[in-house]
Amino acid sequence: MLRAQNLHIRRGRKTVLSEVTLQLEPGEVLGVLGPNGAGKSTLLGALCGELAPSEGEVSLDGQSLAHWTGTQRARRLAVLPQVSTLNFAFRVEEVVGMGRLPYQSGRVRDDEIVAAALAAADAGHLSGRSYLALSGGERQRVHLARVLAQLWPGQVGQTLLLDEPTSMLDPLHQHTTLQAVCEFADRGAAVMVILHDLNLAARYCDRVLLLEGGRPVALDTPQQVLRPDTLKAVFGLEVLVQPHPERGHPLIIAR
Repeated sequence: MLRAQNLHIRRGRKTVLSEVTLQLEPGEVLGVLGPNGAGKSTLLGALCGELAPSEGEVSLDGQSLAHWTGTQRARRLAVLPQVSTLNFAFRVEEVVGMGRLPYQSGRVRDDEIVAAALAAADAGHLSGRSYLALSGGERQRVHLARVLAQLWPGQVGQTLLLDEPTSMLDPLHQHTTLQAVCEFADRGAAVMVILHDLNLAARYCDRVLLLEGGRPVALDTPQQVLRPDTLKAVFGLEVLVQPHPERGHPLIIAR
């Protein structure tokens, strides 16, 4: 279980993240929202071990994240950054297969997992193509398949961290991507996903962490966090919030 306790991150003299305490729960999708510069990607960097805390601690199963070996961590924690760069003409299957590097499960089993992960990311039809020939949105789905393959099929004790996985996707694939993420969580994995779309967060996240200026403003269910007064204070946006007519989750409408 991944946990941050009183987390602070400083860059030079500036504190960019402060007083963050949270625990990623098995089977849960935690959405992270906030304006540009709120500290969302900094939080993800700290949770995956890329950024060392200035104060506080990030722990995995009660042990400091820094004490885990690279292979141990890779079998428990997968990260999809905001931008994934790859400038070689690998086939799509080879890119997704990179997620299997921490394992020695054999070629046949790895090929099965790669195919399953591509299907989960709605990218199975891209098999055999050169990665460099793909559009931005197609590349994003291939990288999602890669991190899914790294933890496949997902279970209690594993954590998936996603930084804006829907940013380059059309509306259909925004939903199919988050549906795949929810299905992964349903198998027991903990998921944290950074989003900018309030309505996507309202529909797909079990809890929402709202950040502003590097500090947590609220951490609760979408119904409790996505309120007009809170969204006005954080985003400066006047909204109406109504129950979705079919699903019941909050529906945010700009005024």
